[in-house]
Amino acid sequence: MSKIRSFRGLMEDNTQESIALHTNDGLTGYRIVKFQAVPKQPMTLDQENVIKIYKVPQTTVDGDVDFSDNRLLAVCCVSYDNDAATPAIGQSVIFDNEIFNQDIYITHEDVHAGGRPCNYYIELEQMKLDLSEQTVTTLKDIRNTGTQ
Repeated sequence: MSKIRSFRGLMEDNTQESIALHTNDGLTGYRIVKFQAVPKQPMTLDQENVIKIYKVPQTTVDGDVDFSDNRLLAVCCVSYDNDAATPAIGQSVIFDNEIFNQDIYITHEDVHAGGRPCNYYIELEQMKLDLSEQTVTTLKDIRNTGTQ
């Protein structure tokens, strides 16, 4: 039986945070089931936030999205234009078939004005892995570490 773990936080522009998920035996796996973002001051300031979740730490934080990057687990884009005629737009993409058993890394970039913080909310499905699943998941994580 799986259970849902949630995480939330407020990230400044051009920052990276980590969520510690690793265990000594690697037999606990996770899958992202929900990923949402809300600006710190919604409907008051122009901003375009790009928040991404990675399997490995990033050397740079940017607003570029590349679905061919096998280290990318999810991306959430939030756009708001203070013009009353333009509604707020939010979109998340989660690669839901990805199971991981190591720490994850969240990056945030405000690509419009810069400097605007944004909140995030993540729900992870936690599951027990058998030994073969643990081996495959850990090897995928090790392989991803040196590919940056």
